[in-house]
Amino acid sequence: MSDHVYSVTEVYGSSKDSLDGAIRNAVTTASKSLRNLEWFEVTEIRGHIDGEKVGHFQVGVKLGFRYDK
Repeated sequence: MSDHVYSVTEVYGSSKDSLDGAIRNAVTTASKSLRNLEWFEVTEIRGHIDGEKVGHFQVGVKLGFRYDK
């Protein structure tokens, strides 16, 4: 395994359907701008209540990406 240098950024994703959808939205959108994404960590979970139902799920996600050598 080679030596690598990583950076971490935090993004927030949301979904009206699920936590999984919110995570996937965050990773998919970030991957369009960031190269070499290698891992994620969910740091926050919250949501929006609409009436008596869950309106949206929202997650904070730390993304680790590797710098080019």
